[in-house]
Amino acid sequence: MVVACTPTLPAVLSAKPGAGPSPPRPAPGFLTLRARRLGPDATWRRRFRVEAIKTQQEKQQTEVPVEDSFPAREAAPMDGADDPMVPSDEGWVVKLEQSINIFLTDSVIMVLDGVYHDRNYARFFVLETIARVPYFAFISVLHLYETFGWWRRADYIKVHFAESWNELHHLLIMEELGGNSLWIDRFLARFMAFFYYFMTVGMYMLSPRMAYHFSECVERHAYSTYDKFLKLHGEELKRLPAPEAALNYYLNEDLYLFDEFQTARVPCSRRPKIDNLYDVFVNIRDDEAEHCKTMKACQTHGNLQSPHSTQNCLETDTECVTPENDCEGIVDCVKKSLTK
Repeated sequence: MVVACTPTLPAVLSAKPGAGPSPPRPAPGFLTLRARRLGPDATWRRRFRVEAIKTQQEKQQTEVPVEDSFPAREAAPMDGADDPMVPSDEGWVVKLEQSINIFLTDSVIMVLDGVYHDRNYARFFVLETIARVPYFAFISVLHLYETFGWWRRADYIKVHFAESWNELHHLLIMEELGGNSLWIDRFLARFMAFFYYFMTVGMYMLSPRMAYHFSECVERHAYSTYDKFLKLHGEELKRLPAPEAALNYYLNEDLYLFDEFQTARVPCSRRPKIDNLYDVFVNIRDDEAEHCKTMKACQTHGNLQSPHSTQNCLETDTECVTPENDCEGIVDCVKKSLTK
């Protein structure tokens, strides 16, 4: 992540009268800065920024370890000083929001652990039903803002729809595995999703950063849940066939929406392999890791961009035509487009 730093004031501004010859003037093309004395408000703002940077570094220490196949793209700057999506950058506010999110997430995890400690597929069904809700809420609020002409960004709506589409197919897989066979599980999942939706709408309108962080916490828990499940039942899963819903989604010829929600990757860089049920859960786990990356990017205003919106990716979509769906050829073409 590139951090913009404020240039230091020229030495001539701090020099005292009679202290000697003044330093040379800056080269043409550089803007000179006026010296101004920092007041108490500016000092507090700097302290808040330092606290925000420390909080971001603490988050990175616990980030989901997922391999980045390609270098990160630079996000385009966004306009809108009066934008309702612009969050405050005060450090104590960030810590308070994250503390509340962690408390809420841990509370839900305790409930799920108590009810579904030995019923994995039912737990996954509930988890995937809940995981879709934030994206519905985000899109609803974004449509409201767009209707009133307050804020218009197609990339956010498109990416969040792709995320909900991905979670939908996770849910279809769990239903095919029998996770929704009991009415009590269906009732609990939909009851929690109903209130979770309105809570997320309110949170998103109050602080989009807080809502995105809460969703990141949920996706992070989903990643760790699937990862633990794979380590405990890996050999058994390798002997079971893949569900039809997984084959239809991951091996589909049209994977545009599959690439769309993975904002940290270049399109066509990830193509799943499905041979058995173990591969299905590996891909679901990796999907949750990509959701974590996207939700983390959303917490910085203007940092989210559709993977298909950059010029290089547009060229890749038209140039990467290889015979027999050759994924290696597609990836090579993507790499070539990045070096242009």
